[in-house]
Amino acid sequence: MASSTGAPADPPAAAAALAAYRAAGQVLRPVLPLALARRARRGKEDPARMAERYGIASRPRPQGRVVWVHAASVGETNAVIGLVERIVATGIAVVFTSVTVTSAALAARRLPAGAVHQFSPLDVGTYVGRFLDHWRPDLALFVESEIWPVTILQLAARRIPQVRLNAHMSERSARGWSRFGGVAGALFGRFSLCLAQSEADGARYRALGARDVTVTGNLKFDEPPPKVDPAALAAFRTAVGSRPLWVAASTHEGEEAMAAEAHAMLAPRIPGLLTVIVPRHPARGGEIRAMLAARGLKVAQRSLGEPLTAENDVHLADTLGELGLFYQAAPVAFVGATLVDIGGHNPIEPVQLDAAIVHGPHTQNAAEIYAALDEGGGAVRVADGAGLAAAVERLLTDPAERDRRCQAAAAMLQPFTGAQARSFAALAPWLDAGKAG
Repeated sequence: MASSTGAPADPPAAAAALAAYRAAGQVLRPVLPLALARRARRGKEDPARMAERYGIASRPRPQGRVVWVHAASVGETNAVIGLVERIVATGIAVVFTSVTVTSAALAARRLPAGAVHQFSPLDVGTYVGRFLDHWRPDLALFVESEIWPVTILQLAARRIPQVRLNAHMSERSARGWSRFGGVAGALFGRFSLCLAQSEADGARYRALGARDVTVTGNLKFDEPPPKVDPAALAAFRTAVGSRPLWVAASTHEGEEAMAAEAHAMLAPRIPGLLTVIVPRHPARGGEIRAMLAARGLKVAQRSLGEPLTAENDVHLADTLGELGLFYQAAPVAFVGATLVDIGGHNPIEPVQLDAAIVHGPHTQNAAEIYAALDEGGGAVRVADGAGLAAAVERLLTDPAERDRRCQAAAAMLQPFTGAQARSFAALAPWLDAGKAG
């Protein structure tokens, strides 16, 4: 197996800072179960699988070579599944880790035979060590922007090559890391390979100390459209009938209230309007329902099996794995995490399913994609809730503009495809027996 990076010795200040980080994790171990229990009460951890967060495996290690692939949440999981399928097809097993409950549910549905899911260990030496002792990966792939210092250091100490895959680095994150240049160099310099989404991402990684950086593009452009259950789609369309509708998708706290305000503004002007809200975190369904009810809106909550009737103003789709259904059913889609400063979720899925896109100003998580859509007329950018209402009204009442936006969006995304093939080609030397295994 190849050396991890051949990185030079860490500067004394960086070495001291990393040692302090490792020590802090060990000191905090007694309180970590309390923190995880609190997250479990909020639906953010799986109580039945909590041991995995401490590095205790719930599955046996497969025979032969194993690649560890880590993706934090749903978006990263969707992006990398196709590449996982390619790796498994070579005969190499994959242990796939993620952090969120929703990504675990997605992985259970979509991982191919030859790949198993585990929740990722907390970035504490004892837990990471247990994980690595059991799985003994020959190669580690980390998707997008996951940087865990203890994990990076332990992989390097064991001479396990580690690759940043679909690597993204926002300008804000780069500024933050640059304040700790020695630490950044010590960590980023241990990457064996960095496959960046864009030239800007690649430049930021290089500036922070990553040495072997290649721009392969964004894997999200190669994702297939979300799967839609035909029976569920037909049932929803029957319940909606001829009512005009739009969807506020992958919303975060604050955005549901803006969607509710937009509905209140538009309902008198668009008779029968139905607003569909799909929260990013379905566990928030109860609090969102209470907020909507306090505004006088009549809600059908999908997770409770409540039927959608003509009396309902809002369909609260607080379920997992159904976002594609609503993108396909609704002609207009607001993409969440853009009207609050989170950075924007994936706008590619609504493009694939012919929904006209509306988004807010906070798009740094996928800046290149949103910029292409905006410049080509494939999306409508708004500043606030009032702008959201105006954009939704225009797109719902002007089918010609809506169709023009959808066609422009599809055309703008076409040149960005091919990242999966380029990434797999770049990984090939690390997947062969000479380097991984």
